Amino acid sequence: MPSNDEVLKRWSAAAQFWEKRRELVRHMFAPVTHALVDAAHIAKGDSVLDVATGPGEPALSIAEVVGSGGTVKGVDAVAEMIQGARRAADRLGLGNAQFETASIERLPFAAGTFDCAVSRFGAMFFPSPVDGVREILRVLKPGGRFALAVWREAERNAFFWVLTRALAQYVTFPPPEPDAMDAFRFAAPGALRSIVSEAGALDAEERPLEFTIDVPLPAEDFWTLRLELSETLREKAEALSPGDLESARRLAVAAFQEYESDGRLRLPAEVLIVSGRKG
Repeated sequence: MPSNDEVLKRWSAAAQFWEKRRELVRHMFAPVTHALVDAAHIAKGDSVLDVATGPGEPALSIAEVVGSGGTVKGVDAVAEMIQGARRAADRLGLGNAQFETASIERLPFAAGTFDCAVSRFGAMFFPSPVDGVREILRVLKPGGRFALAVWREAERNAFFWVLTRALAQYVTFPPPEPDAMDAFRFAAPGALRSIVSEAGALDAEERPLEFTIDVPLPAEDFWTLRLELSETLREKAEALSPGDLESARRLAVAAFQEYESDGRLRLPAEVLIVSGRKG
């Protein structure tokens, strides 16, 4: 099982590409951001924490929701991601969004700081999920709500399975060990909700969100995007011979083209939105 240091190293290597593609990623996952805002009851004037913000999303989108009377703090354990988030905030002129390098095990905020908290695709990588949720609860105000988004199984998400299946024709993907820190750690319904309840959250809820990932790119370009955003997939691809890599690329592009129309992809996707509140 990859250690936490190994996972962070992979995200560090991918940070430059997540910053490069930040606006595209924001667009692709906007439906998830909207669902998190709704589930956490985020409103104008709120103070919000975004855990595992990456290069600043959904924190920067939420900064527009809370307006000038609200604040958003984004944290991520990867310093390179935070540097990218700060550059994006400066470029967008969003002075109500600030970012700090910090791990979920020790958030650099006093108890009762925030009205709401979110994490989009971050909970799967918490070293200790129960302790991570408890830390989120610690920094929430009494009654404060939080919402976490995690992926359902790979076969429900073409964003993942198309490229993985193509590469798997030429390279081995060992099955993940139980509780491994990967994208599908909490894919099973109820898995993350039980952790949220164990951590002490009240009114723990879970709902599936089915949506379409709108990618304003043709299939040929999406192959490049997916390799950029995943250090693991990029390592697998780089290990192939030039001939096998080209064969895998053709397989993936042909599969992605089934979702392409008018020069853009529309990929079916499904996540779980798990929410709760502090007592």
